[in-house]
Amino acid sequence: MARIEVAGVVDERVVLEVAGGVAHVRMNRPDKRNALDNAMFVSLAAVGRHLVGAPGVRAVVLSGEGKSFCAGLDFSGFASMAGNGERINAGDAVDGGITHLAQQVCWVWQEVPVPVVAAVHGHALGGGMQIALGADVRIAHPHTQLSVREVHWGLIPDMTGTLMLSRLVRPDVAKELVFTARVLDGAEGHALGLVTRLADDPLAAAREMADEIAARNPHAVRGAKALLNRLAVAGAAEQFAAERETISRLIGTPNQVEAVTANLENRAPTFAD
Repeated sequence: MARIEVAGVVDERVVLEVAGGVAHVRMNRPDKRNALDNAMFVSLAAVGRHLVGAPGVRAVVLSGEGKSFCAGLDFSGFASMAGNGERINAGDAVDGGITHLAQQVCWVWQEVPVPVVAAVHGHALGGGMQIALGADVRIAHPHTQLSVREVHWGLIPDMTGTLMLSRLVRPDVAKELVFTARVLDGAEGHALGLVTRLADDPLAAAREMADEIAARNPHAVRGAKALLNRLAVAGAAEQFAAERETISRLIGTPNQVEAVTANLENRAPTFAD
């Protein structure tokens, strides 16, 4: 398996290896459960952009090193919000695209022209859940902890999650998951439609599926993904812009700061109406 060096990847936060037409992308911050900091955002986006035009790649496996797929935003980012309202992954759409950096680490897997299979284990919370939703297929362990967690921190899912979630589950289910921010396991996620397939070894199952896809006519597979994505792309730019607008109105407001502060202090929040 050949290791690929990608410009823009910081501190090996993300590792890319290619073998047999399959690109293996591993989030590589295991000591932090692959939590998302600025360097991780930059690295994921860079690897994704590389794969959009990489020759010879027929499928992608996306996974997390260590005990979790991705536990969401690094706690230092939440502490920053509680302190002065700053956000590590804020910003408008970049490079003439339809996403900003935080959205791009999820949406880029839809821009990659070949199928992307996420192997999800341990935790996929908040931003980590939204990254998993950005893949074409999700294979998860039955006990994986899943959550659209943003409202727990006084926020909204703003990393393309509102669009991707609405493509997978009924509107009432999407609303319940977002409004409550509850944690569910992989088995329930599969029953609801968030998870494509359950496996005791998600990474092995994802690699097996990717190998199977890589053995198919690559032009047919690419054409099929493009066709299946056509309807999803319609209206995506407007939805992502609305996510950015809504989150910008929330960050640093008294109730949002109270949500973060209460969680960090392990107490019940007190919100103003």
